[in-house]
Amino acid sequence: MSDWHLNPMLAFDTESTGVDFDTDRIVTAALVRIDPAAGTAETTTWLADPGIEIPQGATDVHGITTEYARQHGRPAHDVVDEVAQQIGAAVADGVPLVAFNAAYDCTLLDRELARHRIGVDFGGKLRVIDPHVLDKEVDRYRRGSRRLVDVCAHYNIALSQESAHGCEADALAAARLAWRLGATQPRLAAMSVDELHDAQRTWRAEQAASLEAYLRRTNPREVVERAWPIIPATSV
Repeated sequence: MSDWHLNPMLAFDTESTGVDFDTDRIVTAALVRIDPAAGTAETTTWLADPGIEIPQGATDVHGITTEYARQHGRPAHDVVDEVAQQIGAAVADGVPLVAFNAAYDCTLLDRELARHRIGVDFGGKLRVIDPHVLDKEVDRYRRGSRRLVDVCAHYNIALSQESAHGCEADALAAARLAWRLGATQPRLAAMSVDELHDAQRTWRAEQAASLEAYLRRTNPREVVERAWPIIPATSV
């Protein structure tokens, strides 16, 4: 047994100016270093001035206004650099990154790194554990929402509607989901982190293809992105 869920993990979450990872910016970010064996969780959070207006719709989600970010946030370049450096240090130590719906947060960070011309090379060693992908794989036909707050409720993990969309609470919840899935799904626990990473890439593509086929019943032009955990900038 690999039992990856018993080893350290680094959970990652962001809140942003919107849902388009090519044009939107990070507003807040959180990294939570989890050590299940020791029972510890060390959290680092950031508030950035994204350099653009934060739309009201985004503020309604995470509560950060443009004025507040400008007054209290740090320069976006510094925040993005520090987040990437901490992830890079964990990657160098062989610690996997946990992110719920990783294709969004990891791609958003990738675009921010490019925007600020920050060269961070993970050396091909970035390994991601995505509870969103794992939950869909092990419980394919469960009806209902697969939002973080709803998946947490299904697995009896505390995440209230009030705390949801706070990146620290969401990152911690993602780590707890990863642990719960590893602890209750022997097929997942038996995989090495490398094997799990590669399997998730396949599972994500299959899930996207299935969703696309469903959506095309009403919209024949619908395309659902299959890439994971980072969507290439040239992807259409």
